[in-house]
Amino acid sequence: MLSTHHLVFIEVAREKSFSKASQVLFISQPAISKHVKHLEEYYRTKLFERKGIQIALTPAGNLLLKRLLSVKNIQEETEFEISSLRDRQQATGILKLGASTTVALYILPKVMSVFQEQYPQVEVNLLNRNAEIVLEALLNQEINLGIIEGREKLTNVVYHPFINDQVIAVCSRKSAISRNRHYALREVLRMPVALRERGSGTLEALKYALQKNKIGISDLQVKARLGGTEALKNYLIESGCIGFLPKRSVIKELKHGELTEINFEGLYIERSFYFIQRKGETSELNKKLIRYARDIYSK
Repeated sequence: MLSTHHLVFIEVAREKSFSKASQVLFISQPAISKHVKHLEEYYRTKLFERKGIQIALTPAGNLLLKRLLSVKNIQEETEFEISSLRDRQQATGILKLGASTTVALYILPKVMSVFQEQYPQVEVNLLNRNAEIVLEALLNQEINLGIIEGREKLTNVVYHPFINDQVIAVCSRKSAISRNRHYALREVLRMPVALRERGSGTLEALKYALQKNKIGISDLQVKARLGGTEALKNYLIESGCIGFLPKRSVIKELKHGELTEINFEGLYIERSFYFIQRKGETSELNKKLIRYARDIYSK
C-alpha cells in the first residue's frame, strides 16, 4: 500500500502546485508541505525545485513519480483481481480510461453501461480529449487504457484493433451548398470550411484522404476551427460552411434534416479506432472492457 506521503506527492507532481493539490485532496497547504518535506528527508534529496509560486520536479522527483505511478497501477489491478475472485458484483477497482471525442460521445456509453452492469462497484474515470491528448495521458500514466483513431509508430505503446468509422462531409440545410448533394472534389476549394482543432483524429483522417487527392488543408478556405465534435456540429447547423464529421455523430441531425450529407467524387474517409495500452500492461480490468466493447460492436 502506498503511504499518504506518497499519495500527496503524486498529486502535487500532477498539479505542479502545492495549493492546487491542497484543493484536490481537501487538506491544508501546510499539511501538503509537511508530507513532501517528510519524503525529502526520507530520501535525503530535493523532490521539487521551488521558484516563487512555480514548482518543478527534480530528477529524483521524476524518478520517484514514475516508480510510484507504476506501484499505484499494480496496487489497483491487484485490488480488482482479488475482489473479483470473491464476487464479480462486488469487485472493486478503478478503470482509468481515455477516449477521443467520437468514441467518448457515441461509442463508449453503450459499452460502459454493459460493463457497469457486470461490475457495479468498479469506478470508471473517463478522460474525454482529442487523440493527441489521450495518447499523451497514457504515456504520462494518467490513464491505463485509451481508445483513439489511427496508430503512431511508438515502440512503448501497444495497439489493439477495435472498430472502423466513416467521416462524411455535411452542411446546414440552409446553406447554399446543400442545393446540390454531389460535387467534383476540386469544388471543395471554393467552399467555406469549418474544421476540428489540431490534434483531432477526425482532422488527421481528412488530411490523409485529401492528400491522396493532392489537396492540402492549407488549400481550403478555412473559416473556423472548433474544439470538439459537438461544437463543430452546432456551428455547421447555423452557418453556411461545410465540415467533416464522424457519421455516428450526425445520424440524428441527418434524420431530422438539420444537416445534409454532401458527396465529393473520389473522396472516401474511413478511420480505424484502436485500444491503446502501455507496452507490458497486463491489467485484467482493461482486458475485460476490451472484450465487452468488441462483443457489443461485433454484433
